[in-house]
This record gives sequence, structure tokens and C-alpha cells, in this order.
Amino acid sequence: MRARLGPCIIFGALLELTMLCRAQAASCPQFFAGGTPPAVLSETQRIGIVLLCNDDYAVLVSEQTKGPLWSAEDLTEENVSVARQTQRNDSFQPDARLPRTMQALLTDYRSSGYDRGHMTPSGDEPGAKPQDQSFLLSNIVPQTAELNRGAWEGVESAVRGWAEQEGEIFVVTGPGYDPDHIQKTIGTSRIPVPAVTWKAVYDPAGSGTGAYVCLNTSHPTCKITSVATLTQLVNIDPFPSLPASLKDHVSAMPPVRQSPYALAHRSNGQKLLKAWGSKATQKALKALVRALRP
Repeated sequence: MRARLGPCIIFGALLELTMLCRAQAASCPQFFAGGTPPAVLSETQRIGIVLLCNDDYAVLVSEQTKGPLWSAEDLTEENVSVARQTQRNDSFQPDARLPRTMQALLTDYRSSGYDRGHMTPSGDEPGAKPQDQSFLLSNIVPQTAELNRGAWEGVESAVRGWAEQEGEIFVVTGPGYDPDHIQKTIGTSRIPVPAVTWKAVYDPAGSGTGAYVCLNTSHPTCKITSVATLTQLVNIDPFPSLPASLKDHVSAMPPVRQSPYALAHRSNGQKLLKAWGSKATQKALKALVRALRP
């Protein structure tokens, strides 16, 4: 995917212009199913985007959100094994490859009331350098503590288990925003808080796809849905090279796992996720789907 060159002219400094255009030239098809990057379907979302390639994942950064529209990885059993043996350092940093006007800052998250939520998680990254790259703020969105340390951690764990079982899966992760409502923002950079975060998976061995979608609230709940439904929800097709028939159906996906945080904050070992069929949850999701459809 090539980001448009037009947005380059808004940056006054020559150095920033050079950095942006250099980032736009990045190419890393190895992280994408069929070698084709996720497709951003909304014209508005395509304004001011930059593709960045890291050692083990790629990320499409938005000037509007100063964060990822999606983050993609080819997750293998070997990667998971190496990642488990790598010590996590939790050193979040701005992404210096981006012009200043596109960078999220550490101060944006400080005292914001939101966690720095990974899209491609450090727990997937095989080795010290790839894990360090996962802590770049270009891979981070604001998440509630309840989601980031609870259901989202359970989603990440479930996906790693899937990779260990199948040997290799393609994973695309990202935020979803509600364009019909004013977004809450954090920090001086005015980083918008997403309404949902999602993780789509393609299993080439099992020829199956599916997606987890989680509400980014203080009472998060997650749903397993089809990639086709996810695409309608967030205007991003994570796997454009795959046939529609494969994206219309949900694979036998692993359930969201319990997280230590969730167990510690729920009495009697209550299950992490509330019933998705509750009226309140259904109402919230339907409203969000209507708002985000083209």
C-alpha cells in the first residue's frame, strides 16, 4: 500500500517532509495474507497515512489519530515460543520515523485515565528488538484498563494459542471509531479514544477466518464475528486478497481466555466476558455498526 503523497505538503520542515516520504516508500508484503496489505475503504481514513515496516510487523499510521489504523503480523508458533523467552521491558517511545505532527507522545497518555494498548502485542514478538518496536506509540491506542488488562489480554492469549496449534496465522489488529459522534481525546496531541478494538485472523492451514471485536469501555465485552461484518463495522478489509466466501463465515475460533487481571477483579472467579446477547450490549453494538457503515 502506498500512502498518498499529497499530505506531505502540510509539513513545513524539510526534514519532516523527507521522513514522511521515506516512510511512505516502505514495503513489507511478508506480513500480509497473499502479500496484500489491509485495505482502507473510507476515503477520509486514507488521508495522511504512512506505512511503517518493523522487523516482525507492519503498521499503517494515521495523521488524524496519530496512531495505527491497523497493525499486521505473520504470527508463527516459533515466534510465540521465542517471545515467551524474551524479557519484556515496557519501554514505550514515540516513533521518531514519523514527522512530529504525526507522533503521539508519552505525555499524551500520562494521567489520561487510559492504558497504552498494543495493537500488535509484545507477547507475539520474537526477541528484544522486535519487542522494543512493539512499544512504539505508532502501535498503540488508548484503551480502558478494564479492556487492556482483561478481555484484550484474553484475546491476545487466545490468538497465540491458535498460532501454536496451527503453526502459522495472519493477524491484523486495529481500532474502530464512531464518525457520527465527537470522539473523546487525550493529551495535547488530541489522540481519539476508539469505540472498539478488533483483531482479525486468517488461518491458511485451516482455510478459515474470523475476528474478535471488543467494546473499549469500563465494562468491556467482546464478540467473535466474521471478517465481512468487521469490514462493515470499521471500513477496513484486513484480508483483501481472500475470497468473499471465506470472509463471510467464522472459523472455529478459540474462546477469549481468562486474564490474571480479570480474575483478580471479579468475585468467585466469574467468567471474563458477560453474555454478548444482553440487550444493553446488543443496542450498543447495533448503534456502532450503523454509525460506522459507509
